[in-house]
Amino acid sequence: MEFLELFAWMKVSDVATLSIVLLLGMFALLAIGMPLGFASAFLAVAVLVMKFGPELLYGNFGKGPLSVLGQAVYRQMTNYVLISVPLFIFMASLLERSGIARDMYSSLNRWLSGVRGGIAIVTSVMAVIMAAMSGIIGGEVVLLGLIALPQMLRLGYNQNLAIGTICASGSLGTMIPPSIVLIFYGLVTETSIKALFTASFLPGFMLASFFILYIIIRTNLNPSMAPLPEVDPSEPQGREKFLRFVGFVSRFTLWITGALLIRAVFFTITGDNKVVEGVDPIALGMVSDIPYIIGAGVVAAVLIQFVVGRERTAEGWEMGKGLIAPTIVIGVVLGSIYMGITGITEAAGMGVVAVFTIGLIRREMTFDIVWDSLMRTLKSTGTIIWVTIGAAALAAAYTLAGGPTYVANMIVASELPTMGVILVMMVIFLIMGMFMDWVGIVLLIMPVFLPIVLKLPVEEIGFLGGLEPKHVAIWFGVVFCMNMQVSFLSPPFGPAAFYLKSVAPPQISLTAIFRGFLPFIALQLLALSVLLIYPPIVTMFL
Repeated sequence: MEFLELFAWMKVSDVATLSIVLLLGMFALLAIGMPLGFASAFLAVAVLVMKFGPELLYGNFGKGPLSVLGQAVYRQMTNYVLISVPLFIFMASLLERSGIARDMYSSLNRWLSGVRGGIAIVTSVMAVIMAAMSGIIGGEVVLLGLIALPQMLRLGYNQNLAIGTICASGSLGTMIPPSIVLIFYGLVTETSIKALFTASFLPGFMLASFFILYIIIRTNLNPSMAPLPEVDPSEPQGREKFLRFVGFVSRFTLWITGALLIRAVFFTITGDNKVVEGVDPIALGMVSDIPYIIGAGVVAAVLIQFVVGRERTAEGWEMGKGLIAPTIVIGVVLGSIYMGITGITEAAGMGVVAVFTIGLIRREMTFDIVWDSLMRTLKSTGTIIWVTIGAAALAAAYTLAGGPTYVANMIVASELPTMGVILVMMVIFLIMGMFMDWVGIVLLIMPVFLPIVLKLPVEEIGFLGGLEPKHVAIWFGVVFCMNMQVSFLSPPFGPAAFYLKSVAPPQISLTAIFRGFLPFIALQLLALSVLLIYPPIVTMFL
């Protein structure tokens, strides 16, 4: 007992003092290079010692405050949806090592090579497709850096434009489903992940369109930023290229409508698509959908036979066949979720099987690729899991100490208007995003901020339009992801810069990479402003 009395000075009853010590301690530990997971776990125990005294470490071990920490970590780690994270990472690793992404880039490049800034536009479109396949940011930036950066620099593209396009577009996996950031947000806040995916579609594609519009406008105002490549006389141009694209889309539509028709007929024969009150109908699988599916197939066949021609269609198929495999993967992952076939975790597993099967068919899936992908998955998942454990423990400890209540009361006492409170939160997110990993932010901050947002007058959220109370948590999750989108580019620790630096030519410095980010950070903040000004853009498809 005398030994414990020596540490009586450590006890802090004031939550305000505890919060300041916690904040300073976090920055200090991160500054000396301690990993976020270990720093969070250490501070979790320190918070409990300061709040309840050092005796809790020795008396009634396994009970009291420490047991609450253990329960919080156990609850987080045994959540079934968490299994989807390593599966999505594994799928992204397989995609990165196989030739699927390279063939997709080649096909997109053939369609858009004659457009001013076409390579940069192709890079952005490719990033959107890859984000819809796996939702892993680091792999996308590295892959785009390996494929697109050398080609843009070789063709004389402005270095800042090339760097900004790759890193900003490669970070779209934060916003576009199946985003791992959204999965973690849904786990922590117990919000429907399917609803979060649906809500983030429009904002994610809006941000991607901002990038593409910026590239088009900037390169047309200053053509020297993106010189046009030499015209290949063997490639079709103008109207002929457009007809071949129509032929490719029409032929692919025939395949899709054929598969959907077989599916709808199967559900009709088995009786699974009967209309039942209170049960959602099967998407594109009801009897009423069959005429529309047949109609789409007939239109595609007419276009091939009487407008495009079989020869052009065959040439268009050769030009665009690199897009088939990615479309199948997206259809398997997102289609299985939105058609009600599987949950998030099962969809991730099906995506892995789809990529692996396509790789086998293409004779690209070797033992070395699978083993290397597994090792990358193990390393990435291990980092995320340790951060999850530490952050979950710290969030539980701070909650036990009364931290969330203190922060909520402090914000309410400030008497700021509703949007003032939300803007303060946005600033905090942006600042923390400069120094911390998104996993730590969502686990540490969201249990504090979301209850405050849910208590704000819903009619005062936004400046145009309005939200329903049941959609506030979903809207705030999408807004948070847009903040994290900014954090991937924010100096001094923007991870996208370090991902690109690992594969960029030696003459491109980190300073040059961050300089290339500036216009794209402005576009991200513009997209964030749209979400804050007009919240219904998030709930439009819900």
